[in-house]
Amino acid sequence: MRILITNDDGIYSPGIAALARIATRFGDVRVVAPDVEQSSMGHAVTHSRPLSYRPSPIKFQGIEAYRVNGTPADCVALGSHIGGQTDVVLSGINMGPNLGNSMWHSGTLAAAKQAVLLGIKGIAFSTPVGKTEPDFEALEPYVEKTLELLLKDPELALYNVNLPPNPTDIRWTRQSVRLYDGTIVPGMDPLGRKHYWFTVTPLEPAEEGTDRWAVENGYVSITPLRLDLTDERALQKALEQKPITV
Repeated sequence: MRILITNDDGIYSPGIAALARIATRFGDVRVVAPDVEQSSMGHAVTHSRPLSYRPSPIKFQGIEAYRVNGTPADCVALGSHIGGQTDVVLSGINMGPNLGNSMWHSGTLAAAKQAVLLGIKGIAFSTPVGKTEPDFEALEPYVEKTLELLLKDPELALYNVNLPPNPTDIRWTRQSVRLYDGTIVPGMDPLGRKHYWFTVTPLEPAEEGTDRWAVENGYVSITPLRLDLTDERALQKALEQKPITV
């Protein structure tokens, strides 16, 4: 199995090193990641300038690794091109969760989505981060078990995986779709210039069976996703109504 590893935290992140090390147990691994952090970049792609790649300045224990002056989606497109056949793209392990509505702007998940757009299975991994770095050694058995579960399915698929700091088990989940309170927090830089932070806070508790609920209760969350955003119920309702006339 030929595995491409990327992320949105950048080539220097300890999360990508941990994921690459675990992935070597399942096949041949190549790392192609952004040269700088691209968190919350979403599914941006670079089209107004050329992309380039260079060997990684840090070593990945014998794994071929490159850095790209682009987004996570760029890394998947370029990495699958320069590396030839790719069977699966793994993205992460992201330093911070990608739960619920954050899927919309996650660069980590966007890399996995880009893989599926190219006909390659995509799996995104994320974990919360506090004042200290996540304990990737403690998470390793759960990452490995998740990969054993998801890689054995030959079908083209997209998965979003979130690991709590101290997992106890693994659960299949659905996306938590809840309203959020968007808050703008003003501040001042050392030169006296105004700046602003954008933050969000969930307005409602997580429903049981959702990704947020699973991580809050110590479970690894695996959420199967799809690229088709069509609201089937709304479409069916519209089709049943009087035909549109112009």
